[in-house]
Amino acid sequence: MGIGSSSVDTIPEGEQLIKETGFSAAHLLRLHERFQFLDRDNRGELRSDDLEAVSELALNPIGDRIIAAFFSPGKQSVDFPSFVRVLAHFRPSDVKRSRDAAQQEANSPIRKLRFAFQMYDQDGDGKISRDELLQVLGAMMGLQVTEEQLQSIADRAIQEADLDRDDAISFDEFRKAAPCFFCLQSLEKVNIDHKMSIRFLK
Repeated sequence: MGIGSSSVDTIPEGEQLIKETGFSAAHLLRLHERFQFLDRDNRGELRSDDLEAVSELALNPIGDRIIAAFFSPGKQSVDFPSFVRVLAHFRPSDVKRSRDAAQQEANSPIRKLRFAFQMYDQDGDGKISRDELLQVLGAMMGLQVTEEQLQSIADRAIQEADLDRDDAISFDEFRKAAPCFFCLQSLEKVNIDHKMSIRFLK
């Protein structure tokens, strides 16, 4: 396996994580080191305050939502395998893999879009409501726009994306719709690899 293969054996679910996420052994070892660094109390798990120490997340306008995505419903901590599985969504897609194989990985474009959709769909009902959209847009745009402009953007996004006219945006509508929830362009034209990236491997 190359660099650090014997060390990967000491990482929980190491070989399985390499197959499942597409991270190399070297990346997995670096992620494990980063995980241990963040785990200041040596609990073997991270809590939200541990992740808040990551500057890339602290500076991200929706960092709190990204942090929340690391935790399963009702859980207040995340172990290393779960931590890696979430981070895999932010890994650039592997253009060398076959299309079928790539679609199975956590970092496939469709899975990245689903992960991004969940950043908006905070109540987990499978739809993005106007209020949920306003919350994310408000966090991302901050003081750059007025409340009136923000509401106008949200209304326009709902109007253009809501194909079934139920005043909410389903995942299929999110994927296909004209407004881009990252940059107000078509989602299908967005470089999702670029938008869904975090510099974590340092």
